[in-house]
Amino acid sequence: MRNYNFREKWQKLLTPEIVKKLIRINEYKGEQRLFIEAHKDELNELVEIAKVQSTEASNKIEGISTTDDRLKNLVQEKTTPRNRDESEIAGYREVLNIIHENYDYIPINVNYILQLHRDLYKFLENVDGGIFKTTDNVIRETDKDGKEKVRFRPVPAWETPNSMEALCKEFSEAKKEVDPLLLNIMFILDFLCIHPFNDGNGRMSRLLTLLLLYQSGFIVGKYVSIEKIIEESKKTYYEALQDSSIKWHENENDYKPFVNYMLGVIINAYKEFESRVKLVTNPNLSKADRIREIIKNHIGTITKSELMEMNPDISDTTIQRTLADLLKRGEIEKIGGGRYTKYVWKMED
Repeated sequence: MRNYNFREKWQKLLTPEIVKKLIRINEYKGEQRLFIEAHKDELNELVEIAKVQSTEASNKIEGISTTDDRLKNLVQEKTTPRNRDESEIAGYREVLNIIHENYDYIPINVNYILQLHRDLYKFLENVDGGIFKTTDNVIRETDKDGKEKVRFRPVPAWETPNSMEALCKEFSEAKKEVDPLLLNIMFILDFLCIHPFNDGNGRMSRLLTLLLLYQSGFIVGKYVSIEKIIEESKKTYYEALQDSSIKWHENENDYKPFVNYMLGVIINAYKEFESRVKLVTNPNLSKADRIREIIKNHIGTITKSELMEMNPDISDTTIQRTLADLLKRGEIEKIGGGRYTKYVWKMED
């Protein structure tokens, strides 16, 4: 069976690149704590935005979706699911809320992981929520010609309960010795390689990522959607996961590609948090000025619906009027039309 000895393996990850990222994240962590203490009320808006974006993005990675209005209403518990996709979205919202409100009281052990998986499927009947896989599963990929091939063979079904017990036991024992960020990411990589459930492994891995980060004091994911950053870099995510799973069964895999990728995701989340907080908490910025600054500092194009998501306190009318004024003054460019309209800051010649 796989050897989950993180205490022997983690120091091999201390490359100059990874150490530099760890130092930066810990600096961000200290800065964020001060921000939160000073602006707790203003940051509640960011929490609600992140919940919607996290639920949408994590499910979107797995091909699960609904309309924007239905998604928001499901996350805010203003409606009930109408189909399978919406039931899975509602289940994700359920577990996300549990983690947000109780992360300090959720031990990392098999029983609690099973309970979270059960809640992920609480709105679906006849689904094996809360039990480990009953048949062997494989991770497939499709090549350029549309042909499917097996990318990875996870732990067989009969071995899964013991593997998960061993993984959780080693995680608990390694906490006193291993850097928490590295330990968390190594745990998630191994969880994905075990692939313990018939369905929902990817979404569970992202929920567990948030849980582990919160428990280690890195709570940026409450205010900025880490799942959205992963969804926007999905190709790189899968490549890093694949590179780190090579020779996993032989205990010879290299965690570095996945660790490097995930640390980069966390850094991006902190950067986004920093820029959003400055806008939300600046008393000298009008709502129109805030919209202007968001577009100016945004990399690439942005849509009106994205602006509305990021600023729930600003009305549709105000956003529309601001966009019209910025277009009139030649500060932004309009790309496309109708529901596909996007805006971008006009670069100086």
